[in-house]
Amino acid sequence: MELTERKKKVLRSVVDLYIRTAEPVGSKAITELPDMNYSSATIRNEMADLTAMGYLEQPHTSAGRIPSPAGYRLYVDELMQDYRLSVDETRSINNAIEEKVRRVDELVEKVAKLVSQATDLPAISAASRNDTATVTRYDLIQAGQGSIILVVMLSNDQVFNKLIKLPVSAEETDLKLLAALLNAAMTELPAEGFTPALLDKVMRSAGKASSLVPVIVDFTTDVLRHQASTNVAVAGQARLLGLPEYRDVDKAQKVLESIDEDALSNLPAIMQSENGTKVLVGPENVAQELKDTSVVMTKFDIGDGMQGMIGVVGPTRMDYAKVTARLSYFAESLSKAFAKPETKQLPQPNEESAESKEV
Repeated sequence: MELTERKKKVLRSVVDLYIRTAEPVGSKAITELPDMNYSSATIRNEMADLTAMGYLEQPHTSAGRIPSPAGYRLYVDELMQDYRLSVDETRSINNAIEEKVRRVDELVEKVAKLVSQATDLPAISAASRNDTATVTRYDLIQAGQGSIILVVMLSNDQVFNKLIKLPVSAEETDLKLLAALLNAAMTELPAEGFTPALLDKVMRSAGKASSLVPVIVDFTTDVLRHQASTNVAVAGQARLLGLPEYRDVDKAQKVLESIDEDALSNLPAIMQSENGTKVLVGPENVAQELKDTSVVMTKFDIGDGMQGMIGVVGPTRMDYAKVTARLSYFAESLSKAFAKPETKQLPQPNEESAESKEV
């Protein structure tokens, strides 16, 4: 059966009306729309065909129709009209970002709350590294009697320092040997590359400075794992309870249990190979509890090799055009807010900064 332009127009009208009313849509409601110049009989026939094709469903208690997951998918891919944000909406989003998002380490939780407030849906926010950082250079700098500063430079141009107490027996020649060993054997490695075998090999070659090697390895792996970590926050889960789809307590509880940091932590990975906005409709979600739920996500750039992701979780009846427009505007604004100049000043290691930069 051919999906004609008239059928697409009827399907779009059903989805639009259902989004606004949360009630099954009958042919009479569609014929009353200003751009529908078809008879009730024609509309009924088209709705029957769309039901047979799997784009509409008919609840048991009503003669009206509701969109199926396949209908929502076609709507998102082809039929929904662009939603233009009003001046007030753009001003509200900009003001919220300027006032509440000040530091990257506070980004995830605050952005989740902002997106939830802007969409009136549960929201997820995440921040992660675009690539895996490795160590490109180690330096050991004398820092007064009985101590050194370990300087670790990463492939993403970040520098980390740690103040370390020296063993009584270690001398300057021992430190030079250790630095050479570190740069020869422990650079260009991911965190999992620092194996017990590598630790043992470097310790056996480090002479009187061998006791420093475990301290250096622990510090390095902590730094690299911190670089590779993904922070996830979820906000506004209770907003689902105000929607008609979740008046059933058992159904609402199952969905709410699925909307937490652990359950949604795989969503940032889904976005790694995606550009623009991604929409998961109903059964396209992995979790069984989310089969009647849709997820909309998009990415933004934080800078310094970090990437952010924002998204919302809601009923398949959500207003996809409005949600995608707001998320896209959020993403563009956040990327601009975190844009930095291309030239960066690397921190110079010294005893004072070493104390404050310990991981």
